[in-house]
Amino acid sequence: MGTATRTSIQRVVVIGAGFAGLATTRHLSNKPVEVTLVDQHNFHTFQPLLYQVATAGLEPADVAYPVRTIFGRAPNVRFRHGRVTRIDVEAREIILADADRLSYDLLVMASGATTNYYGVPGAPEHALPLYTLSDARRLRNSVLACLEAAESRPEDFDDGAPTFVVVGAGPTGVEMAGALVELIDVAVRRDRVRIDSQHTRVVLLESTDSVLGAFVPEAQRYATESLRARAVEVRLSSVVSEVTESGVRLTSGEHIGASMVVWAAGVTVNSPLADSLGASRASGGRLDVRPDLSLEGHPDIFVVGDAAAVPTGGESPRPCPQLAPVAIQSGAHAARQILHRLAGEATEPFTYHDKGIMATIGRRAAVTQLRRGPVLRGTAGWLAWLGLHLVYLVGFRNRIVVLVNWAWRYLDWPSGPRLILADVERDD
Repeated sequence: MGTATRTSIQRVVVIGAGFAGLATTRHLSNKPVEVTLVDQHNFHTFQPLLYQVATAGLEPADVAYPVRTIFGRAPNVRFRHGRVTRIDVEAREIILADADRLSYDLLVMASGATTNYYGVPGAPEHALPLYTLSDARRLRNSVLACLEAAESRPEDFDDGAPTFVVVGAGPTGVEMAGALVELIDVAVRRDRVRIDSQHTRVVLLESTDSVLGAFVPEAQRYATESLRARAVEVRLSSVVSEVTESGVRLTSGEHIGASMVVWAAGVTVNSPLADSLGASRASGGRLDVRPDLSLEGHPDIFVVGDAAAVPTGGESPRPCPQLAPVAIQSGAHAARQILHRLAGEATEPFTYHDKGIMATIGRRAAVTQLRRGPVLRGTAGWLAWLGLHLVYLVGFRNRIVVLVNWAWRYLDWPSGPRLILADVERDD
């Protein structure tokens, strides 16, 4: 890496208040730079727990935290609430949806990704994604409304009961499918929702030959067996060719009727904002970056988190997976490179420190795959999963609320936030 030509940097703009953007901003807090963090939401979302919001295990406020509160004691950090639509690389400006422009000396793009429907007809119109807090809230409303409808109008459903189809058996899909089964069980036993639980189905579709593709075979087998033991219908090598109002059609020609389709098949970075950079792309539309995470031809722009094809470092040519630890580490690395440039020093290549991956199947069932050592599964894996998520959750209040909620649910299944709070237009 070469040394920077500029020795004085005054304005750093960070786009996105996700894991990567927060990590960058935190490492620049109280440093001799002026930081502006821009996001269309005024809160940070803890995405790994969105599925619990979607299945009424947690409230939306439990997994979100105000950005201004996070950086309230950092005098050099300013928050700008707005949606970035374009980046003018020549003028070194970002353009917001309200036409405002913000100038930068250095830019960190941590804008994340969006749901990838892979061009499947009907998927954007008829499937519900799970990537944002709004998605989770919408899913919760839809699931609970579906259960209510199944009680009041069973004749509208195949076999008199609802079928929920989850597309994609990565961590999000596996966790969503397991939580859906638990929610249905609680609704019937505790809330006395009168539906035919024997005919109520949760179907998990995966296009490859295994669930949790990034995990080792031992973890995959455990996850599959645990899901099936909880009555989740795991369908492997099942490729969706179309999503309709009545369900999904597979490439084999089979049609699976569904009351609701949850899309957890992946994400993409293809967007007008990413397009405005004119940079080369890797798989999933991720932006190619140099070893120090700066953009080729634009050393004043860093791309981190899900938006970037973050290099693993060392001898591995494969980019890092789109995971929270990658986002956090890459965001922190970008901040350190900015400080190197302030000091007139050379930037350094990024190296990912893989500490393992994990996924939960449900109550007292999870898999934790550490970089070294045995795969933790069952209660041990579940406790490891709980502990790590509490550590990374932003906000003391949120940690306490989530911990109490999980402890209470472990001992019993109380009547939780199973509220239908859909926005309804009102005629005045």
